[in-house]
Amino acid sequence: MNQNPLSRLEADLSGQGLDAMLITDPKHIYYLTGFASNPHERFLGLVLARGEEPLLIVPALDAEAAAAASSVSNIATHTDTDNPYALFERYQGRLGRVGLEKEYVTVSRYEQLTAALGAASFEDVGPLLRTLRVKKTPDEVTRIRHAIHLIEETLRQGLTHVRTGVTEIELVAEMEYQMKKLGADGPSFDTMVLTGPKTGLPHGTPGERKLQHGDLLMFDMGVYAGGYASDITRTFAFGDISPELKTIYNTVLAANEAAIQVVKPGITCAEVDRAARQVTEEAGYGERFMHRVGHGLGIDVHEYPSLHGENMDILNEGTVFTIEPGIYTAAGGVRIEDDVIVTETGVEVLTTYPKELQILTD
Repeated sequence: MNQNPLSRLEADLSGQGLDAMLITDPKHIYYLTGFASNPHERFLGLVLARGEEPLLIVPALDAEAAAAASSVSNIATHTDTDNPYALFERYQGRLGRVGLEKEYVTVSRYEQLTAALGAASFEDVGPLLRTLRVKKTPDEVTRIRHAIHLIEETLRQGLTHVRTGVTEIELVAEMEYQMKKLGADGPSFDTMVLTGPKTGLPHGTPGERKLQHGDLLMFDMGVYAGGYASDITRTFAFGDISPELKTIYNTVLAANEAAIQVVKPGITCAEVDRAARQVTEEAGYGERFMHRVGHGLGIDVHEYPSLHGENMDILNEGTVFTIEPGIYTAAGGVRIEDDVIVTETGVEVLTTYPKELQILTD
């Protein structure tokens, strides 16, 4: 999967002063072992104990799938009537400091793990996993490229259904049908299609509003494919739009390009955000760009890093993230979102769908 990230994580046990790590986020288990699962309320966990073979704990109904897909061969199972925490009895009293993903573990699960493991303390390994995931390997980039290809083809196919009177929710249904038809596992987040004044809502909810001439039409969507996500936003004009909306569109496009142009190894996340924000501020729309310029992209559609104006973390080669400035007004809004990767010398834009203003008609 990723130059054996499981071995790299095991090697970090002693360096972090941990006796064990317990990984329970299904995305992280997929990343580390190759086994993808949605266990719902059932327990799924990967135990890395110092000096011992990794242990993958799965619901019994997933046993065959885990054995076929996981790089970990030591697998323990539990049924719906079992207490899965009884599987931790083998570690009782032997573990001092145990690493957990504190942002993911619920209070209820924490209490049960505390009783089952008898550990002296629990430490957060979220930052360690974040560091492990941030540099994408060639295989991961290939998967992301494929997910991007699928969402861009989804957009192309879906646009053939744009017509006067079509509702936002009808276009959502068409887009999600095309995703599946093209081979995606499914949407990477709730598909957003907004029309007219509703495009002025950064996180609007698609509904029954009908597309009219003179509207802006915004698509924000992505897919999962091969375990990795894509995320793209494009805004179109349906018929002729007002001069103000054209100005907003051109300003957002300039902000998008300005942010892309500054990306290179060693630059901070804040500098990317500020490059886009300077364009919107100089055009008089600074207050109408009210969110960060982008976010990391990989096995999660939103992951580290967060590209906002206060984040002084350094971008390095192999980091994949979005660049998505927007301007939102009562008359309508525009967002243009690309997926990019930091290269050895600069940046590569992974999304290829045209960004110049396109005027759609019946």
